[in-house]
Amino acid sequence: MSTHITTEMIKELRARTGAGILECKKTLQETGGDIEQAIQLLRERGLAKAAKKAHRATSQGVVACYIHTGNQIGAMVELDCETDFVARTPEFQQLAYEIAMHVAAISPQFVSRDQVPAEVIERERHILTEQARQEGKPDHVIERVVEGRLEKFFGETVLLEQPFIKDQEITVGDLIKQSIAKFGENIVVRRFCRFAVGEAE
Repeated sequence: MSTHITTEMIKELRARTGAGILECKKTLQETGGDIEQAIQLLRERGLAKAAKKAHRATSQGVVACYIHTGNQIGAMVELDCETDFVARTPEFQQLAYEIAMHVAAISPQFVSRDQVPAEVIERERHILTEQARQEGKPDHVIERVVEGRLEKFFGETVLLEQPFIKDQEITVGDLIKQSIAKFGENIVVRRFCRFAVGEAE
């Protein structure tokens, strides 16, 4: 006996994943109406779709700004896609705005891991190694401890690896991948900048 998929279930899944109505309905039917399982399935499919589109050129896009209440903190983000058609959609512009809001709130230092300079990584690795030694960690586990803490460093400083401010269950990178699946185009955070009144450059 098949589970009856209600409009409310489809609406909830769509709101939580950004997937299309038909895709939500089909996935809910596949999972017997289990919304959490459907979300997981849609995320996995989104990752697969995003991987196929990752090499495609992104020459269109928008620049979005977010100014926090009180006008003391602001951020600007360039979010690129493949076509002007997608760039003009309210959903894409909202995505760019929300990423700018995230940048203002969380203050990442780099867009992606490959943008972190080698000397920054080496300096961090040196500091973490010294910390592990001072904590009395045995030599044979220090490297593993350092690599684990280095992952935490990336998660705190790299935009695409930070938990998204509006949904801590996903990273900003996951959000981008979901959006690639939703819009059917490659999407790239090209660059960002953040300003805070009184903060040294």
